[in-house]
Amino acid sequence: MQKWLPRLLVAPSFISLLLWMIVPLSMTIYFSTIRYNLLYPGENEFVGWMNFDFFYTDDAFWPALFNTLTLVGMVLVVTVLGALLIAIALDKPFFGRGIARVLLISPFFIMPTVNALIWKNMMMHPVYGVLASLWESVGLEPIDWLTQFPLGSIIAMISWQWMPFALLIFITSLQSMDHEQKEAALLDGATGWQVFRYLTLPHLARPIAVVMMIETIFMLSIFAEIFVTTGGGPGYESTNLAYLIFAQALMQFDVGVASAGGLIAVILANIVAFFLIRAIGKNLVA
Repeated sequence: MQKWLPRLLVAPSFISLLLWMIVPLSMTIYFSTIRYNLLYPGENEFVGWMNFDFFYTDDAFWPALFNTLTLVGMVLVVTVLGALLIAIALDKPFFGRGIARVLLISPFFIMPTVNALIWKNMMMHPVYGVLASLWESVGLEPIDWLTQFPLGSIIAMISWQWMPFALLIFITSLQSMDHEQKEAALLDGATGWQVFRYLTLPHLARPIAVVMMIETIFMLSIFAEIFVTTGGGPGYESTNLAYLIFAQALMQFDVGVASAGGLIAVILANIVAFFLIRAIGKNLVA
């Protein structure tokens, strides 16, 4: 009885979590194999792989896949490198460091929709945005960022929101670093770059790996910023897989094709997670 009691106590939560995961996934698999268009509710015949074939042969699929991978890669580069530099700068004591930390971390607590509206209307607007005013102040013509550089604009606003997350992790990790080693290295004649290369960077290896894994999981499902700002356009220039699935389900009313796209996105996410976990696992073991 003592052996089974812990399992019995955990069983309700485990079963609830399992059903919460299995039921939606099972319904998605089912819908992906039938013709389920909301415009033709009575026609639900079995179509097999036809929905998958329709989704990945769509003209928007390959641009959406490329944009998804580009967005994930660029956001990771910007957030990790930017947060790393800022964290090292904040690691040195100076007047007002606590206030600076709070201000730099605060963008992470802004909702994605609010973040998109701030950048769309206050920063990147070609008439009264902050960037337009800066351009005009130096005699340059303002740029319509969301039209001319839609994917780059999405990357900028997402990086602005997610860099504080990486910064928070790095600052916390640096606080646990043995500063006596740094002082000893400096006394022995090591340069600032050598201290960073051989002491700080190895100490931050695990936090960097964790940040990359968590951000990648969230970046694969970015939707709100694209929906609020560019609507996936112009053309397919800022369409990612999440927005393409939304367009199939709620703009073209084809739930079957959207379900197939959702399963393709899940497979892609698992492939990316597999390689990330392998890389992170080697890092954690080392």
